[in-house]
Amino acid sequence: MGTKTAVPGRSARSGQGRRIPGAAIGLLSGLVALGVAQLAAGLVGGASSPMIAVGGAAIDLAPSWLKEFAIRTFGTGDKLALLLGIGVLMAAAAIAVGIVSVRRPRAGAGGIVAFGAIGVLAAVSRPANGLPDALPCVVGTAAGLVVYGRLRTAAGLSDPWSYRAPQIDSASVSPPPALDRRRLLRTGVLAAGAAATAGLIGQYLVRRADASESRAAVRIPTPADAAPPPPAGSDLHVAGLGPFITPNDRFYRIDTALFVPSVSAAGWSLRIHGMVAREITLDYRQLLARPLMERDVTLACVSNEVGGSYIGNARWIGAPLKDLLEEAGVDVGATQLVSRSADGFTAGTPTAIVMDGRDAMLAVAMNGEPLPLTHGFPVRMVVPGLYGYVSATKWLVDLELTTFGAFDPYWIERGWARQAPIKTESRIDTPRDGAKARIGEVVVAGIAWAQHRGIERVEVQVDGGAWAGAELAQEDTVDTWRQWIYRWDASAGDHTVAVRATDATGDLQDATPVPPFPNGATGDHTIAVHVA
Repeated sequence: MGTKTAVPGRSARSGQGRRIPGAAIGLLSGLVALGVAQLAAGLVGGASSPMIAVGGAAIDLAPSWLKEFAIRTFGTGDKLALLLGIGVLMAAAAIAVGIVSVRRPRAGAGGIVAFGAIGVLAAVSRPANGLPDALPCVVGTAAGLVVYGRLRTAAGLSDPWSYRAPQIDSASVSPPPALDRRRLLRTGVLAAGAAATAGLIGQYLVRRADASESRAAVRIPTPADAAPPPPAGSDLHVAGLGPFITPNDRFYRIDTALFVPSVSAAGWSLRIHGMVAREITLDYRQLLARPLMERDVTLACVSNEVGGSYIGNARWIGAPLKDLLEEAGVDVGATQLVSRSADGFTAGTPTAIVMDGRDAMLAVAMNGEPLPLTHGFPVRMVVPGLYGYVSATKWLVDLELTTFGAFDPYWIERGWARQAPIKTESRIDTPRDGAKARIGEVVVAGIAWAQHRGIERVEVQVDGGAWAGAELAQEDTVDTWRQWIYRWDASAGDHTVAVRATDATGDLQDATPVPPFPNGATGDHTIAVHVA
């Protein structure tokens, strides 16, 4: 029998000793690629950033159940969680590629190119992007390849471009080259510094390019049809119950935009086309010159769970949508109004609803100031009575009259319902679920909503007993939520408290527990309270 010959440099210790330098080479090459790509995105446009492009593609490709899970779990931080998750996955992949590349240098280069290709495909596939948006990923990939070669050279490893697999015979095998860890460390520090500098400069350029200065220069005209102040009794001023008008910085934000579109007022225009007698295009100045109206309207997200926080009430100023559509001359066969955002998002609103006389508008102001960037500056849609995914398009740039059969908007493609009237619902805001209270009078308060129908009655139930009427705040309009309060004579022990509402048409909210998909959640909001 023959004997096995030990192969120099192939010991377990040697292999493990090369993994850390290999991981560092892969990670640093990836960081430089991302940093340079972000710098280029600052020059080309923030939407071309590889993280934003890949993240946007991930949102588009994710199934509805995963999107709902992200919203339930992370709330309005879902976008940050997605970006962090992508960053972790990319780092792990870069480390794995780096380890493999120690013995297979061309595999490492191929991995960098593969990541770059994914970024390019994601960037050019975004609805609002074009071929120029691929440039940051191309430049970043090139930089990553250069740094990959330099780091390997610094470590004393072979040049990936001239590498040839060693010829191995049974007699002898040349050991792999010794690693120069000190030189790799010095070069790695320089690479990390370059990655951080490029990324920070790119982020600065992206933020500098936003529309903040444009928004600051906007002066909203006094609306021709101004709304009176909300009735004095519309806000109960109960501790733990939010204000009747939701401040802009506390208004919920749920949308598909990882990168807030930067649309300046000067560069904005709206095209109204499709099944119309005459196409209309108007700019921001022309829109502000139209007779504007001011209305209090409560908006709600279809993803809101029973008792959830994705609802807010604001005072909006905008141009009546019906007037614009009448000027365009809507074809009688046009059943759907498709609205498009600057980032390519689409929503489909029933034409009959926006034309039925409700205060549907192209909003330009929110709570007395130009729309915040995150809420659609310079122009967004507001349609009372409909969930946002079929009506509340932000960063609006296009309106097309068409039919339901001719086009499926973003969320309809993903299985959500075409018709999405907001359901009658109610919520307990105080006490919170799991709260502790003292024996005696406990103030239970919250909100109820049934936009464009109004709230007629709110009732509270304790421990599954009889339903008792709550005191309602003054109604502002049928398009806003309504606060309520119930004074509960609480006894010691563990209790459950539930709430339900009846809208102004006499319909009681549906008590059947149903998740948001496909057209909004139902069920009575119920909390637990310990009284002692």
